Amino acid sequence: MTRRRQCTECMNLASNHVSKALRQSTAASAKRSLPSVVMPALDGDGPIWQQIRRALANPILNGEWPPGTRIPTEALLTKRFGISRMTASKAVQQLVADGLVQRRRKTGTLVAERALERPVFEIWDIADLVARNGGVYAYRLLECRKLGPDPERRELLGVSVRTPLLWMRCMHLSDGKPIQLEERLINIDAAPNITCQPLETQGPSSWLLSHVPWTDAEHKISAREAPTEVAAELQIKPGTACLVVDRRTWNESTPVTLARLWHPDSRHNLVGHFRPAR
Repeated sequence: MTRRRQCTECMNLASNHVSKALRQSTAASAKRSLPSVVMPALDGDGPIWQQIRRALANPILNGEWPPGTRIPTEALLTKRFGISRMTASKAVQQLVADGLVQRRRKTGTLVAERALERPVFEIWDIADLVARNGGVYAYRLLECRKLGPDPERRELLGVSVRTPLLWMRCMHLSDGKPIQLEERLINIDAAPNITCQPLETQGPSSWLLSHVPWTDAEHKISAREAPTEVAAELQIKPGTACLVVDRRTWNESTPVTLARLWHPDSRHNLVGHFRPAR
């Protein structure tokens, strides 16, 4: 009985070794069979993580990197562009959120099967837009407080009366002239560290983009006449036509923020670049 039990244990051990070897061999073979890619160049516009995101998204969307292609690793991106691992991870994670790539254990991050059907829309920080247009950016905090019951505003963000909210009003300037009045609701549960930030000197948009992940965004663009209070802040006449963007973001099913962005007459424009699905 002892010899039979020992033989059985030996057979099981040998079988485990064979199975492990087969798995390693299969994984290595699959890894070798994936298409290789050339590291793309950056375009120099905006935050480095968004540049990397665009650089990786472009060959996916134009079909140069077909489904199943393994994209450069975070370690490789870190070394190639001289950035932190956190910055590289943020760029790749946004591609995951966009549905362009999928993370696979032991294999790496691969181009998703239906990536060409996913549109990509970037959320730009106003400070970056001003800099890209050659202007000098400035920021001014007008109001910042925790919101009370306020059922109307809570309904806009889609949260209950128990959810802690931050209400902010900020002015963004280009070369000393108001270019955007920002009215923003922030779900503190979704961005708990926001209350510890020096919001008097840093706008909420740039901080949220750098520290709080989002998986879904919605933009509503409209033309509105500036009410008296908004007109006074933007230094325009009441009733002047403004470009207004209502922007919402979510992290999975959790509302993160709602921003209403007022832009006076011709001081701002929105430009989008799209490709058809192939």
